[in-house]
Amino acid sequence: MKHEPGSVLLQARGLVKEYPIRQGIIPHTVGVVKAVDGVDFVLHRGETLGLVGESGCGKSTVGRMLVGLEPPTAGDVLLEGQPLQTQLRRGRGRDGVRLQMVFQDTFSSLNPRKRVGDILTAPMLYHGLATPKTAWREACRLLEQVGLPAAAFERYPHEFSGGQRQRIGLARALSLKPELIVCDEPVSALDVSIQAQILNLIKDLQKELGLTYLFIGHGLAAVNYVSDRIAVMYLGKIVEVAPAKALFETPAHPYTKALCDAAPVPDPALRRRERIVLAGEIPSSIDPPKGCRFHPRCPYATEVCKREEPKLLPCAALPADHLTACHHTEALLAKRGNVPV
Repeated sequence: MKHEPGSVLLQARGLVKEYPIRQGIIPHTVGVVKAVDGVDFVLHRGETLGLVGESGCGKSTVGRMLVGLEPPTAGDVLLEGQPLQTQLRRGRGRDGVRLQMVFQDTFSSLNPRKRVGDILTAPMLYHGLATPKTAWREACRLLEQVGLPAAAFERYPHEFSGGQRQRIGLARALSLKPELIVCDEPVSALDVSIQAQILNLIKDLQKELGLTYLFIGHGLAAVNYVSDRIAVMYLGKIVEVAPAKALFETPAHPYTKALCDAAPVPDPALRRRERIVLAGEIPSSIDPPKGCRFHPRCPYATEVCKREEPKLLPCAALPADHLTACHHTEALLAKRGNVPV
């Protein structure tokens, strides 16, 4: 998807999130968990940016910071070039309405004591986007839009399946007419057939309403299906950003290559290709490795990887919109012949 200059809707600039570790009878801080450590990216209007990585890499924390559920320790979130105000963190004002989130847990994210109609109409009434006379009609329209009958209006969340509850979550996000929706692993807890339905619904809503998505997930197939670009996170940092097709055909960072190699391959002819198998566990976010954070698990690591942290930059062997944070990108691409995996 091509974007004209000036079409950037949201920009994350140097985002950092640290959680203090407190111990003792008189609680005091003994360290910090560096969940997110200097993340930069842009979101263009109408596109979907996929954010992938292992559990604990910080991708969900990034999404929560974008919508104001977590205040960043450092860095900025810019909406149309302007820093988001305190209103966004409190979920109030138009800035807070423009950014919404769909959560992974379809049950705990919906109030079990409220009927679906109340869940959908309360945000519209609070923000003045509907009146008591029009809210019911608007809620029924939203239910129809996400593939649920109007009869769902009077039912409680526990009366629905996981896929149906995720449709309710999407309807609730749409009730405030947002411009950007953060989807935090919205299909990871669903059956495969239901995943396909929800992913198709997400794409259809984007076409119909012109939505912008940040799609967070660890299933590469699902992320690739809905995304225009994909950013790969490892231990609090983005290590590669590229258009979805380019990232899967030519993964430049060893960690991205390992994620692609871990996915099932339906073609037997491709199963004998060279594969990267990750060894060991992801390091602790309390004391991340010096230099490149991936070097303890990287089969190509050298001394420079242990000393110097690589920057997320273009590579001469790749298009300008394909960025990677690795000291040996060109050498690794040349070794593989710079051909699709």
